[in-house]
Amino acid sequence: MDMRKPAGRNVKRTRQEKGLTQEQLAELSGFSQQYISGLEQGRRNPTVVSLYELATALGISHTELVSPDGEE
Repeated sequence: MDMRKPAGRNVKRTRQEKGLTQEQLAELSGFSQQYISGLEQGRRNPTVVSLYELATALGISHTELVSPDGEE
């Protein structure tokens, strides 16, 4: 299974649920807005460290980002 797509969908869904723009998430996480955009579109291959940093910025568990349905 290609984990880029579910991870990207989960980042986007959680970001939107929290009312954050890509720019705001970029500022919170230390990644660029372009990276966030590419990730959400399933074009980026995030590392475990990247997913952990994004999850921390979103206030969720990193396992939620790799779960196919967005649940732990």
